[in-house]
Amino acid sequence: MHDDALTGLIESSDLDGLVRFIDGLVTVRDWSGIEIVRDRCREAVERGKQVWGPAEYAEYRLALDGPPDRAVAVLGDGKGRYGPGPLWEVAASRHSWDQLQSLVTVPTLRALIGHERSIRGDDVAPDSVDRHILEIPPTIEPWEPIYPTAVYRADGADFPEGDRSPLVWTDLPSTFAVVDDEGAGEALQGLVRPWWDESSGHADVVQVEDGALGAIRALGPHRARVADVTLAEALSAMVWTGASGGAFGSRRGTPVGRTLAWWVLAALLGYDEIPEDPAVLEEAAEFRWVLWDPGDAVGGWALHLAVEDPQDGTAWAISAVDMI
Repeated sequence: MHDDALTGLIESSDLDGLVRFIDGLVTVRDWSGIEIVRDRCREAVERGKQVWGPAEYAEYRLALDGPPDRAVAVLGDGKGRYGPGPLWEVAASRHSWDQLQSLVTVPTLRALIGHERSIRGDDVAPDSVDRHILEIPPTIEPWEPIYPTAVYRADGADFPEGDRSPLVWTDLPSTFAVVDDEGAGEALQGLVRPWWDESSGHADVVQVEDGALGAIRALGPHRARVADVTLAEALSAMVWTGASGGAFGSRRGTPVGRTLAWWVLAALLGYDEIPEDPAVLEEAAEFRWVLWDPGDAVGGWALHLAVEDPQDGTAWAISAVDMI
């Protein structure tokens, strides 16, 4: 590593140059060199240099490209304050459970990484992570879809939503009866809490007695584009939403999104906690699930979902939007 060149880049606060310097170290797999760049940048920040970004980028590249021990060493609290996603998710996107499980000893990080690797297809024994942290087992149930997962790169990340059914314009009922939320509405709001807690978005949730279309109408539109979907497609949409931090909030990761989606199912089925037998949640497949949108340019981050209990027509709808 060229120490004089690094000193010059730091003292001139050359952010682009420092990023290129780190990229070069990744190319030659000089992991110790990347750690030195990080430490030197952090020391310079204490002297007033604005080079915290390259220090964070160095840790991001270690989590993304470094060997398992180097990746685990930078996880800390796992958040990755300025990166596109939490560092535990970055590391888990590139390293298998077999590579990581003996290295990750912090229970919270171990649970998050174990769940992420299970979602990505690894065999993760339920008793290898603390069940109380995410409250659901890491094993993917037969009634769950294949969840799209985050794709991290040196220059950013993609968070694919997966395939969605086509929406069709539909006239909504002219009358509806709003009733007090019985718990499922709060669970639906939990999917998007960072969108307004940490960002600039908003969410509206309503419960009615008039079916899924009546619930959508209660949120304002007279017409909407709708599609009846399976439980699997609804789960995929909820998990993607729950994993996201919206425009400015911190990304929570797919395992957290999956947990929040399970809580929605549990609330709809009348449970106060996640059932011991996950198979009972498959009963939610009997509900009517509707993805919809108001038809205008939604853009940004959005969840428009309605769900109806076919036994009595009780239904809930959520409209949540966040954008830059």
